[in-house]
Parts: sequence; C-alpha cells; structure tokens
Amino acid sequence: MQAYDVIIAGARVAGSTLAYELSKSGYSVLLLDKATFPSDTLSTHNFLTHGMAMLEEMGVLDSLLASGTPTYSRAVIQFDDAVIDGQFPEVKGRHDCLCIRRTVLDGVLFRHASNRPRVSTLEGFRVTGLLWEGGAVAGVEGVTRAGERMKFPAKLVVGADGRNSAVRKLAGAETLISVPTDFASYIGYYENYRQEGEIHTELYKVGDKLGIVFPTGDGLHVVGIMFPLADEYWMSRFRQAPGEAMSEIVLDSFQGTAIGGRLPKASLHGHVKGLLGYDNDWHRGMGEGWALVGDALSFKDPAVGQGMPDAMLSARFLAGVLNRYEGRWEGHWDVMSEAYQKQTEEAMMSRFRMACQFTKNVPFTPEEHYVNGLIAANPDATAAFLGIYNHAVEPEQFQGHVMRLIEQNR
Repeated sequence: MQAYDVIIAGARVAGSTLAYELSKSGYSVLLLDKATFPSDTLSTHNFLTHGMAMLEEMGVLDSLLASGTPTYSRAVIQFDDAVIDGQFPEVKGRHDCLCIRRTVLDGVLFRHASNRPRVSTLEGFRVTGLLWEGGAVAGVEGVTRAGERMKFPAKLVVGADGRNSAVRKLAGAETLISVPTDFASYIGYYENYRQEGEIHTELYKVGDKLGIVFPTGDGLHVVGIMFPLADEYWMSRFRQAPGEAMSEIVLDSFQGTAIGGRLPKASLHGHVKGLLGYDNDWHRGMGEGWALVGDALSFKDPAVGQGMPDAMLSARFLAGVLNRYEGRWEGHWDVMSEAYQKQTEEAMMSRFRMACQFTKNVPFTPEEHYVNGLIAANPDATAAFLGIYNHAVEPEQFQGHVMRLIEQNR
C-alpha cells in the first residue's frame, strides 16, 4: 500500500481546494470521493465577490466563466415591506458574483486538483472506516463501486465529505455548537424566470416564509423556498407534489413581491428537491491524525449564502497550519488544532451566528422593521448591509452604520 501525506475524503469544493493548496507545498495527496464527476448535489451553489476572488486566485475562474453562466452584482432583498436594492461592494478587484451549477463547478475543481503534481484521485470510493495507530488516525479503509475493499495509510486524513461527514463521525469529533433549523427547504430550477433590469439575486423574508433566487447557467434560475417544519399543510403539499407546491406557496405567501409575480410564469426544469430539517453546527476541526473542512467542519443555513466560500477558506486555513508545522505534525496535533480552530472561528463565526438567526422562525420586531426601512432608504447603509455577505464589511462594523442611521433620523 502506498502511504500518503494526506488523504482527503470528499472531492468537491472543500476537498479539491485543499488538494490544490497542499500540492503547492509538495505534499502527496490522495483525493477520494464516493461520487464520479461530473456530479450534481443539492446546493444553492453561489459565490459572492469574495468567493470570486478566491476562484480567480486558484486559477479556475476562467474555466468556470467559459461555461456561459452569467455573473451578477446586484441584490434585491425584501424583508416584509422593506426592499433593500443595491450592488455588492468590491472585494480584491472583483465586482461580480457567480451562481454556477455543481455539475460544472465540481468537475472543474476536481480536474484542476487532479492535474496537480503528487495528487492522486479515486472516484466512486466510499470510506467505511479509519485506520488507527497508537491512538491516532493513520489512514482510511473503504469500498469501490465494484465492491473491492481497499486500505490507504496516511499521516493525516481530512473529512471534506459534507454535513453528514463519515470521517467526522468515525473520528469522534466533538460538536461545539448545534442549532436546529425551524424550516423545511425546497430547491428547483426554472426556465423563463424573467427579472426586470439587470440580472440579480433575490432574497425574501415575508412573515414566516423565506425565498431565494439566483441566476445560474443554461438560462435557468435556482429558486429556494423555506417554510416552518411545524406547518402541517405545506409539509403535506410538498410531500404530495413538490413542483405544484412551489408555485402554490409563492402565490399564497409572497403576494405583492417580485417572486410572487415571476415564478408562476416560469417553468420547472427537472425536479424539486427538499431538505427537511438540519442543524447549523460547528465541530472541533482537528485531532490526532484527522481534520475537517467545509460543511464537515461547519454547516450553516443556506439562506446566508456562505457555504462554498467558507469551504474554500477552511481549506486554505488548514493548508496554512499544516505548512507551518511541516515535518512536525506528530506530537503537535494539539497546538495545530488550536491554531486551526482559532483561525476558522475568527473568519467565519460571525456569519455562522447570522445563519443561526435566519434559521429560527422569529418575526421581525418593530425595531427591526424600522431599521430595515432605514437601510432600504440609504444607499451607503445598503452597500454596508450587502457587504456583510461578501466579507467587505464585518457585522460589528455594520452595527456602527445602524447606530449612526438611528441617530441621524431621530
């Protein structure tokens, strides 16, 4: 059996990014995935400007844009009666955003990583267990689609295998935060969804319903609808006929909004897929011989659109920690774990907290309605608000904008 420096279980955004980053430092990497590429997966697959900058730095942006998927820079967000309409601020020279289908995205990232020196790949391989040596993880075992059982030793095993990570469970990673969602989520692709003016993303929070819309490739828009898990009527309708229920809930609950006028005129492309309940969770990110990146480390409500850029960020952070302790991993797992945990939390925790707020079925307070109206009426506040989502503005900075707005309007 060939021994590797790092085995990465999961070859989508987080795993392929990590393989690419590690290859730059000369590590031998085995990149595994239970899927074969190209492969689709349930996702809103959106990159805002900060994510575009990372894709450009990785060297894959041109290949992604060659798919013909349109970019956009405008967002229209409606919180009950307040409509916030503006442009995402620039980040590292990027003004554009991209919502690219996973059949394109994951294939491009996987090929980009697999073409790197010292990166080996194995598709259609499902991890069923970890190898252990002296209390530390020392490799993986699993099975191919043909039923062949195989083992691979490594100095480090990384779980990049999503919110239901097998590596995380097998390694016994501690759950640090877990906030269950109050919502069911359904996603579908639509043809002839007509927006006015320049193409843009849409986000709605109207009463106890949420809606999201992104322009994507092949002339389609991806539409997500979220409603309370406790709503027995809509739970029943979506179980019976999810495609019909998507149109019905928009007509019923989003009257007077743009999505309420657009979706009934559009045509469903393919099938509606659902995610019925999930936890917004954060786990311990590293232990002896193992680590986690992407959704395996932290999964958050998709309404805040942070999942894929955060997956790339966590991969970069882990690669940086491993490089700082190159040749000295054994015996330094605790200090590396602490460094990795601190870096990911400093960069990602504030928006994880935002997702935990979004995921609860709590109506806006009168004070929040007032602030939303102030933001909608002020272009600078609108830009700062959108800047939270693309990391141009930190949530703490935005609070300063809000306080100044309130003072000015007293």
